[in-house]
Amino acid sequence: MEIEVVSEITGIELIASGREIRDLARLRRIYGAGRWRKLKGLALIRIVRTGEIRREELHWYEAHGIGKREIKIKFRPF
Repeated sequence: MEIEVVSEITGIELIASGREIRDLARLRRIYGAGRWRKLKGLALIRIVRTGEIRREELHWYEAHGIGKREIKIKFRPF
């Protein structure tokens, strides 16, 4: 599902960093070495296919000098 983040991500929290990340070897192989962290936060997103705008929890990986990678939606029931 393709999405666009249409607002600033707020309430950012650290989920895991360094060796605590299960996919660390894969992240380093694909994007390169860095201080990898897994983060979560809330933002308004637009679902491209339908145009629907919703406030959802997002999870992503981030490393200094590399940036945000693999943003995932964690749909929350309302």
